[in-house]
Amino acid sequence: MRIAIAGGGLGGLTLARILHLHGIGAVVYEREASRSARSQGGSLDLHPESGQQALADAGLAGRFRSAARPEGEEHRILDPAGRVLVHHRPQPGSFSGRPEIDRSVLRDLLLDSLPGDTVVWRHRLVAAAPRPGGGFGLTFDGGHSADCDVLIGADGARSVVRSLLTDAPLSCVATLVELSIGDADRRHPDLAELVGPGNLWCIGERRILAAQRLSDGSIRVGISLPANDLSANELPPNDRPVDDRLDAYRSKRALLERFDGWDPGLTALIEAGDGPPVPRRIEAMPTGTRWAHRPGVTLIGDAAHLMPPVGEGANQAMLDAAELAAALAAQPADPGAAIRAYEEAMFARIHPIAEMSARVQAMMLSPTAADDIVRFFTPRPAEPAAAD
Repeated sequence: MRIAIAGGGLGGLTLARILHLHGIGAVVYEREASRSARSQGGSLDLHPESGQQALADAGLAGRFRSAARPEGEEHRILDPAGRVLVHHRPQPGSFSGRPEIDRSVLRDLLLDSLPGDTVVWRHRLVAAAPRPGGGFGLTFDGGHSADCDVLIGADGARSVVRSLLTDAPLSCVATLVELSIGDADRRHPDLAELVGPGNLWCIGERRILAAQRLSDGSIRVGISLPANDLSANELPPNDRPVDDRLDAYRSKRALLERFDGWDPGLTALIEAGDGPPVPRRIEAMPTGTRWAHRPGVTLIGDAAHLMPPVGEGANQAMLDAAELAAALAAQPADPGAAIRAYEEAMFARIHPIAEMSARVQAMMLSPTAADDIVRFFTPRPAEPAAAD
């Protein structure tokens, strides 16, 4: 059984690792030139029931604990005046919650756990077509080709493999603008103290200024805005592509105008960014998306259930990988049945999570976001015990 995994992100690599532990080989086709070809983004919190469980199944729990930062779970929420609304402090040194780990560190951990020839770099999948005798023919950018018996799409938001199973549309739900501040403790100690060891959210009306500390001492800044935030005079002409509207977010001055009236100590996070802002569209698939089973092909992670980025995407991608690997290992002679069982369980698991993610995304960019988020993060008092 020749298994091809399109995409060498966290989901694809977790799948390859667990299959390898079961003695099942797989080839991961990755579009990037090498593991260090580009930044992997900020840090993420791994949940015990999903991301951490997947790493345990992969035999990597110990390595994760060595690389993770429990202190990174600290989370503060401020209003535009800099007043603290919520301050979550984790128990020092405890891994019982959702410790943070840099995406790049986690990806390297997974890559280092695989045989050296598992990942084939510089292979961006551009087409996949069923073969008359079964399986799929794969075509890559540059003219390379390959065949496989089982194809698994772990190729993210713009998945090529997804088109074999569903034509579910993507919708833009927000705009995210990112900046990075290197060597923050030395160059910007005031901002380093402001952000602390974990995550900071500054929540205003229909906009969020967030920052998180990475293990290399840098700070990653993220600005979340509604998808339709631009005014009429900022929109591109009708004859220009829709994505050109992101040009309006490529200057610090334009971003600072959107935070006019905010505490200067907060907006200093924008001013201190190294280099120009980098904007991108945040997209999502319709909640409840599913597809009819097709032998020999399936999806995991964002390819299967792209949802707003509120803490579940990477965790669910890794759990997808663990559950699919377990299903294939349990029925190696019948991958079709294994895939069917995985898909039905995944659809049921993901539906409420996708609904929750959509609610939180809408809440975070609403006019009443601060009040709504405070209620969301404030534990409810326990109900009094009923009298005998």
